[in-house]
Amino acid sequence: MKVHNFNAGPSVLPNEVLYKASKALIDFEGSGMSILEIGHRTPLFQAVIDEARNLVRELMQLEDDFEVLYLHGGATQQFLQVPMNLLENDGTASYIDTGVWSNKAIKEAKQFGFVDVAGSSKESNYTYIPKQFNVSPKSTYLHITTNNTIYGTQWQHIPETEVPLIGDMSSDILSRQMDFNKFSLIYAGVQKNMGAAGVTMVAVRKSILGKVTRKLPTILDYRNHIENGSMLNTPPVFSIYISMLTLRWLRDQGGAAGIEKLNEKKAAFLYDEIDHNPLFRGTVAKEDRSRMNVCFIMDKPELEDEFLKFTKKEDIVGIKGHRSVGGFRASLYNALPYESVEVLVEAMKYFSLKKA
Repeated sequence: MKVHNFNAGPSVLPNEVLYKASKALIDFEGSGMSILEIGHRTPLFQAVIDEARNLVRELMQLEDDFEVLYLHGGATQQFLQVPMNLLENDGTASYIDTGVWSNKAIKEAKQFGFVDVAGSSKESNYTYIPKQFNVSPKSTYLHITTNNTIYGTQWQHIPETEVPLIGDMSSDILSRQMDFNKFSLIYAGVQKNMGAAGVTMVAVRKSILGKVTRKLPTILDYRNHIENGSMLNTPPVFSIYISMLTLRWLRDQGGAAGIEKLNEKKAAFLYDEIDHNPLFRGTVAKEDRSRMNVCFIMDKPELEDEFLKFTKKEDIVGIKGHRSVGGFRASLYNALPYESVEVLVEAMKYFSLKKA
């Protein structure tokens, strides 16, 4: 049985990726070994990680100054690894506060230097993206979270800034077209749009590294990972393989430009139902609505549990909202089929009519 998987992450993967991965679990490339058994310093795996990194570079159309890394630790480790590598003890970094994940990044950055919160939407429980903010030209960098999974907000336009721009793109990486070269460092846990849980992608400009005076732990210095081709220690082989397969699939969909059309169609269809169904309403400013994480509530909260039970019977999973927001959240990541959104919308229509 295949369910309609709206989980916020780890999330749905393309069927063809799952099929190829299942075969590789038994025999990888005719080697007689499982992908879980091959040596990470063998030509077999070198070809995998080389292709994965090259696909990231191709799909993001990165300039030559960028290096692409696959690292352990999740985006959570990047909250500290970014300021550790870039921010001096007496320096200041600017952060835009748009929710839980940017708050976690701010907390870690304060361990390495000063943090200027240049803008925040905290007073509204993060229901919009700040439009007015001031970034000092003396800041070492500006950090943004491009999409906010918990609240359902997304930067629709990348801010112009005189300082290096850092982006946590964990939940909308390669879901839409953008000029990735506007950034100096991008990081993303791959488990939402470009693979399975267990590995983080970092794209970093070499020109911004090596400027802090603090001594860096070997394993946390980006330059060491660059020098060792993301194999400073044993990499998460299977997760990188899944990412490679997912990136191949994404390239075959027309890359970011192709998948953006599908993502726009999915989001527009669901938001239209939310806006016209008398039982449901959205929770964020319309101009800042995320195409990845659609958050909505009921005007009759007492019906929420009943609706969740109903959708479960319809094989719809993962739509319960985050505890800090409540209501519902439907995550529409790259691999989610349009048909799944149709099923959810029909369930909303039917439930509303039944309760009218």
